Amino acid sequence: MKMKTKNHVWHFLWGLLALVGFCFVSCKDDDEGGEQPFDPSKPVVISDFTPKEGGMGSRLVLYGDNFGNNPDRMKVTIGGQIAKVIGVNNNSLYCFVPPKAYDGDIEIALLDENGEEIAYGEAEERFSYIKRVMVTTLVGETYENNTKFDILDGPWGSCGGLEKMEWMVFDPNNKDMLYVCGGAKTHRVVNFAEETLGTIKFTGEASGDCNILSFTNDGQLIVVRNRTKDGQKGLFFFSPESNFTTQVKALDARGCRAAIPHPVNGEIYTSRYDKGWIGRYNPKDGSYKMDEIQLPYGSLDIYLVIHPTGNYMYIILRNKHVIYRADYDWNKETFKTPYLACGKYQTEGCVDGVGNAVRLKQPQQGCFVKNEKYIGREDEYDFYFVDKQNHCVRVMDPYGRVTMYAGRPNGNADKGFNDGDLRKEARFNYPASIVWDEKRGCLLVGDSDNHRIRKIALEE
Repeated sequence: MKMKTKNHVWHFLWGLLALVGFCFVSCKDDDEGGEQPFDPSKPVVISDFTPKEGGMGSRLVLYGDNFGNNPDRMKVTIGGQIAKVIGVNNNSLYCFVPPKAYDGDIEIALLDENGEEIAYGEAEERFSYIKRVMVTTLVGETYENNTKFDILDGPWGSCGGLEKMEWMVFDPNNKDMLYVCGGAKTHRVVNFAEETLGTIKFTGEASGDCNILSFTNDGQLIVVRNRTKDGQKGLFFFSPESNFTTQVKALDARGCRAAIPHPVNGEIYTSRYDKGWIGRYNPKDGSYKMDEIQLPYGSLDIYLVIHPTGNYMYIILRNKHVIYRADYDWNKETFKTPYLACGKYQTEGCVDGVGNAVRLKQPQQGCFVKNEKYIGREDEYDFYFVDKQNHCVRVMDPYGRVTMYAGRPNGNADKGFNDGDLRKEARFNYPASIVWDEKRGCLLVGDSDNHRIRKIALEE
C-alpha cells in the first residue's frame, strides 16, 4: 500500500520517523538472532518510498517486501546511478541518493555470492531528482596524496596541475580564453573551445614576478609586475593583434596589485602598496595620476573590482582583512572617497554579518554575478570573493550582508580538497582567485594549493 504525503514538511517528518523505526527494528531483529532473509520463492516488491524528491546525498527510505537482510548482496539504482545502501531489514531499506540520478527510476537487484542478479524489483513511481549547485574540478591534477603535480600543456585530463592562481581574467574579445596569473610561477591559459591548458610567457621587463593579468576594454593584455622601487616600469600593455607578443606601452608602477578598467569610460585604476594609493590612468590622453585616491594607511595589498555598471568598486585590502567601497562620480569621471563595506581593519577571523561585524582572513579576488531576484532594483548583482586563508568562497549581497557560500563544510576551518555540495562537502586550499564565466554560467575558482581550477555550477 502506498503512503501519500501532502507537503514537504510531512515528507521530512515521515522520513525521520521511518528512519527511527528502521533503526529500532534493526536493533530488535539483531537481538532476536537476525533479520528475515531473502525468500527466492517470493517477488521483490517496492511499494513506496520517502521523500518523493531531493538531490544528491538525500536520505531515501524504500518500503516493500522481500528485500532480504544483506546490504552487500543488494544493488540499488536511482535514475541508473548506483546508490549507497546503509541498511536493510526485509521490509524497508535506507540509502543515499547518488549524483546525476536525473531519470528517477528506482530499482533493486538481489545478487548471489558471485554478484549475479537473482531477483529484481522496481518502483512504479519515480523519484524527482532536484539538481543542486555543486563544486567540481574543471582542470588540474595532482598525485601522491595531493602533494605533487606536473606542469604540462595539453588536453584537460592530461595537463598536470597549475602552480599558482593569483588572479584570473577572461579575454574580452574571446570568452573561450581564460588567463591565469601564476604570480612568480607559470602563467597559464585555459582554452574552453579546445579544452586545453597552455602556457603564456613574457620577455624583457614584463617577465618575472607578476601580481595580476588584466585587460583593457579594447582587448590589450596588461601584465602587472611586482616592482619595489620608484621609476620602474610595472604595467605592460600587449596588443591582441600580435597574440599578446608585442608590447605597445609601459608605465611606472611601484607595488602595484591592480590594473582594472572602468567598464564604461575605460580609464585604468591601479594601486600602490607602500603609499596606499589608487591611481587613475586615462588611455585617451595618456595622463596618469598615481595618487587619485589616497587611503589613510600604507603597506597595503590593494586589489580592485569594479561593478559591471561602473557605479562603484570594491577595494580589497588583502593583508588588512577588509573590503572598502568607492562610488563613481560620473561628472568628474573618477571614484569618490572610499568607505567600509565589510570587515574590521587588521582583525582576522571568519564571521558572517554586515559591516564591521564581518571577519575575513586575506580576501583577494572577487567578481559580480547578476541575481534574478534583484531584477528591477538599483543593484542587481551579488559579489562573490575568495577568502584565501579561510579556505572558502564568501558572497556579499547588494545590501552589504556577507555570508559563507562554499567551503568550510559544517563550519570546519580545515583546508583540503573535496568536490561536492557547497557547504556540506566542498573543501578548498588557499583559493586565491575567482571569476564569473558568463558564457557557461558558472563560477571558476583558482584553488592555488590544490593546483586546480574548481567549478561552481548547477549539476550537468
